[in-house]
Amino acid sequence: MDQLNDYADDRLINGCIYCGGRDDTREHVPSKVFLDAPFPENLPVVGACGDCNNGFSADEEYLACLVEAVVAGTADPERMRRPSVANILRRSPALRSRIEAARTCIDGQTRFTPEADRVKNVLVKLARGHAAFELSQPCKHAPASAHWVPLALLDENQLEQFESCEDVVGYGEIGSRGMQRLLIVQMTVRSASGEEQTLNMSLHGWVDVQAGRYRYHAAEYGDEIRVKMVIGEYLACEVVWEV
Repeated sequence: MDQLNDYADDRLINGCIYCGGRDDTREHVPSKVFLDAPFPENLPVVGACGDCNNGFSADEEYLACLVEAVVAGTADPERMRRPSVANILRRSPALRSRIEAARTCIDGQTRFTPEADRVKNVLVKLARGHAAFELSQPCKHAPASAHWVPLALLDENQLEQFESCEDVVGYGEIGSRGMQRLLIVQMTVRSASGEEQTLNMSLHGWVDVQAGRYRYHAAEYGDEIRVKMVIGEYLACEVVWEV
């Protein structure tokens, strides 16, 4: 992915982006458990304390394994499409058993019941990292909403809305990576009477961290910060903060 320098006021983001403590470590966003080796260059990195850096690991491994188990229809390591996830399940029989216990088969369809608190914990953590890295926004308060759903379950309109990069109302912090990624699009529209009007639209695109593994979109929309993520080209996620 492209590396952009952050030219926003460095007083906006200081200390651990999760708890506000000392940022004595560097945290990859997303964590490497969601990516495959060889890892992309220029991975997003934010400051975090040691406790927070390590404190999400178990839930992140759970979510990474859950996504692959759902895609495979089983928690059997031999059926995983990602070798790193297969290795996690081999070395952690308890995690494998926990995911397998959440598996049911109804009318020939295999379903997994996720541990919602663990999923939300990871998604909010990831979204906080993206908001800090892209927008220089320290979203330490609780989000207004956090949702996730398999991409395949979105209908055509829902999928188009999720994938779209809507017109950005705010420009973000001056010098932030998000502002540098802004794309200005000019459109000409014609009314029923034939009158033409030229509109300028400011758009944020998706950031592809690793093709097929992880991408995200972070932008400010008036009084909201929205962070969208797609994990494994399977799970569509969105976290929203009111500002």
